[in-house]
Amino acid sequence: MCIRDRGTTPTTCWRAARSGGWVSRSPTWVTCGGCSRTSRPKDRPWLMRTYAGHSSAEASNELYRRNLEKGQTGLSVAFDLPTQTGYDPDHVLARGEVGRVGVPVSHLGDMRRLFEDIPLERMNTSMTINATAMWLLALYRVVAEEQGADPHALQGTTQNDIVKEYLSRGTHVFPPGPSLRLTTDVIAHTVQHMPKWNPINICSYHLQEAGATPVQEIAYALSTAVAVLDAVRDGGQVPTGRMGDVVGRISFFVNAGVRFVEEMCKMRAFTRMWERITRERYGIADPRHRRFRYGVQVNSLGLTEAQPENNVQRIVLEMLAVTLSRDARARAVQLPAWNEALGLPRPWDQQWSLRIQQVLAEESDLLEYPDLFEGSKVVEEKVEELVSAAEGEMRRIEDMGGVMAAVESGYLKSQLVASHARRRARIESGEERIVGVNCHRATEPSPLTADLDTAILTVDPANEARVVEALGRWRDERDEERVHRALGGLKRAAAGTENLMPATMECARAGVTTGEWAWALREVFGEYRAPTGVSGAPVAVAPGEGGELAAVRRSVEETARELGAGRLRLLVGKPGLDGHSNGAEQIAVRARDAGFEVVYQGIRLTPEQIVAAAVAEDVHCVGLSILSGSHTELVPDVLRRLREAGAADVPVVVGGIIPAADAAALRAAGVAAVFTPKDFGITGIIGRIVEEIRRAHRPASRVPG
Repeated sequence: MCIRDRGTTPTTCWRAARSGGWVSRSPTWVTCGGCSRTSRPKDRPWLMRTYAGHSSAEASNELYRRNLEKGQTGLSVAFDLPTQTGYDPDHVLARGEVGRVGVPVSHLGDMRRLFEDIPLERMNTSMTINATAMWLLALYRVVAEEQGADPHALQGTTQNDIVKEYLSRGTHVFPPGPSLRLTTDVIAHTVQHMPKWNPINICSYHLQEAGATPVQEIAYALSTAVAVLDAVRDGGQVPTGRMGDVVGRISFFVNAGVRFVEEMCKMRAFTRMWERITRERYGIADPRHRRFRYGVQVNSLGLTEAQPENNVQRIVLEMLAVTLSRDARARAVQLPAWNEALGLPRPWDQQWSLRIQQVLAEESDLLEYPDLFEGSKVVEEKVEELVSAAEGEMRRIEDMGGVMAAVESGYLKSQLVASHARRRARIESGEERIVGVNCHRATEPSPLTADLDTAILTVDPANEARVVEALGRWRDERDEERVHRALGGLKRAAAGTENLMPATMECARAGVTTGEWAWALREVFGEYRAPTGVSGAPVAVAPGEGGELAAVRRSVEETARELGAGRLRLLVGKPGLDGHSNGAEQIAVRARDAGFEVVYQGIRLTPEQIVAAAVAEDVHCVGLSILSGSHTELVPDVLRRLREAGAADVPVVVGGIIPAADAAALRAAGVAAVFTPKDFGITGIIGRIVEEIRRAHRPASRVPG
């Protein structure tokens, strides 16, 4: 077993070392006399990233530098939800969210601290940021310039795909039209001034998390790309002769599930369709510009709280889907950690995921061979099947007026909600088997989770106060007159037609904050609440006689009669800034199918708004869904406000990624039930909600069978 010489340390071979054999070196080949094996020249491996950021700019900077020292070859910045949705840490909606799922970046000072001692001119940085992508890119560029970097040399990616935010992730701020303008303005600016930067990372990753099939993932992502490229082409900011430069910097961010053969074929289908679209629709002649360039994070939806050690082999299989096929191999890979269904991964967990990539790239022979699947009849048939179906769905979207029209009509969202509901129904019925969840559930105690409180990273609750205090100091020390002028210039630019990037750059230099930048644009563009897709979703589980759903329906009807209500009413609420609404939508759909009247107003609500709706609608239960970690702050606030409103008898149930200790604290505070990812049976959850309603009104009652 020979290891290639990297030019810095002697090449070694375990057999040669044991037998006295010799090792000879050359720039491209390594031959071991002890085992008579010759290693082939290797392709350059993909960029290896870890999606990371938490607590504060200082803490995240330390994490980034440690990860780079461990061999990570690119950065992937996770921003917290206030940063992603355009709020400062002291805004009411930011309460409980600061530094939870990423790093808070409120102004230029935070961005300086985030990348302190990290030379940005030599770094490849991916920033998962969408509605506020222009703002974060401006901050990044200013910091790079302060370091002495040439903007023309900066390499990296801003995700900057707003369409999937309307459909799956929920960090949108502005309506579709202005959002598309922000995206195209960034593209036009980078083509001229940051030519090595990927200004948009069209993202199908979250579509799969929201239930998209491979066909939907391909069709919706490529339809988004067409909308963006059409807007750039028709906008007049980029000369026609430079459209090749635009297409050549478009990248994609995809998902890979555990069905790794199908997922590998999906990537080949993406590659084939993108080459055709860019050649035929946009006339791009250079094959290098038509290349499908993508990064990947493998599936987090399939990670399980039950037997979480099984997540490691899931992650490995999913990584193979995007690395095995040389002709459709990812340019960058970031892997989730085994314990992300439990909470925030620790540095050690992230290191484990990085080492998975390094073992494949450096110890295996994968990178030594041409494409392994060229000429495969099975692969070719599957790829053609996906291409044909995805092209048909793209034509359907184009007939509606394009992807933006399909977003505003609710078509795309309802399709994803329905697709996700069908998948959940397959899992509940056992048709789709999940090891450790609905089959092979017998298990030995795991040493990895023996102490659940230390198996994940916990963000210090006092961190938020420190961040808010630092924000106050920043405001006190800046030039307010310059801030006022910069924001006025931004609003004038937004009201006109000029590119918004120069005005945004001036805001960054002046010391404007994230919330101030976003509010200035809200004043001009307005805000947008996307369709929920719940009302249009079809029934996913037939309430056949003798089935579980039929029993729950009978219980719902009987309980409503006993309480003298026409129908039981359930409010499903998303407090705070967590936009991951998949779970809430599935609960709402199944509760509707079980006979509930469901009140669901979508994402991004304050506890005050949720309680006001609960009282106004006279609901029988409040269900809260929180995946961002803000449950410890927001749920007790909802309980307090219900008591103050005279609705203390309304049971509150909570679902999300909630550690065991937090779940116990919530129950002690008065929460009736806590559901986590291990509770995969949605119909059973609805039955439990009925039971809690009965218990709240008649303690001796039990749900009839």
